[in-house]
Amino acid sequence: MYQFHYVKAKSLQEAGEFLAAHPDAKLLAGGMTLIPTLKARLAQPSHLVDVGGLAELAGIEVKDGKLRVGAGARHREVAMSAVVRKAIPALAELAGVIGDPQVRNLGTMGGSVANNDPAADYPAAVLALGATVVTMRREIPADDFFQGMFATALEPDEIVVRVVFPVPKRAAYAKFPHPASGYAMAGVFVAENADGVRVAVTGAGPGVFRWQEAEAALGKNLSPAALEGLTVEAEGLNEDMHATREYRANLVAVMAKRAVAKIAGK
Repeated sequence: MYQFHYVKAKSLQEAGEFLAAHPDAKLLAGGMTLIPTLKARLAQPSHLVDVGGLAELAGIEVKDGKLRVGAGARHREVAMSAVVRKAIPALAELAGVIGDPQVRNLGTMGGSVANNDPAADYPAAVLALGATVVTMRREIPADDFFQGMFATALEPDEIVVRVVFPVPKRAAYAKFPHPASGYAMAGVFVAENADGVRVAVTGAGPGVFRWQEAEAALGKNLSPAALEGLTVEAEGLNEDMHATREYRANLVAVMAKRAVAKIAGK
């Protein structure tokens, strides 16, 4: 690691002001993405601003018919929450298969969403459910928030406060995890919302994306059979030592069918 200064923020306002005054500072909550990056010397922040214990980022509740999850909520907290399990069971299930127990005990929803790792699980749920990312100064629809690999609509000194999820009629998530890291090599979240079906894919491409052909087919018939013959274009997908683009394209189709089968109870 490079040398840095550690600062524990006493409030959300203080954290935001510190980020504005120190452009090279980084936020620290769970650190599940940041710490490995620092260890590999892929980042050199001047300061780490710890917001992990801020009450302003805590809380899980249903309000005005929507599930509101604080950015500081740990993955295990989301997975075990009776509120989440009742409102959006698929979100609780997703949180329960993120990484390993250590990651689930430390990682936060806000950190996952803000980092927008291409293999992270939460972005698929946020996008498929048409959620809204709320910062300390504005509300950003999911379709506008994710902008590519590790890129979002957030300004450098902007902090995610909570994520607000419309409660879907039905939803499910299926992923093929990397055997070592638990990251999604391909993960698909399918949600039947008030305005139709949305299908979001993570792990397969350089960032989370909607599979619109699947959405159109499932909007007519929400069953695995509706996806027969549909494939994701392999060009532009991720390729590495673990899987080719074509393999990941096939995984997307398989995971989508599995997610829909969960919804259909098959």
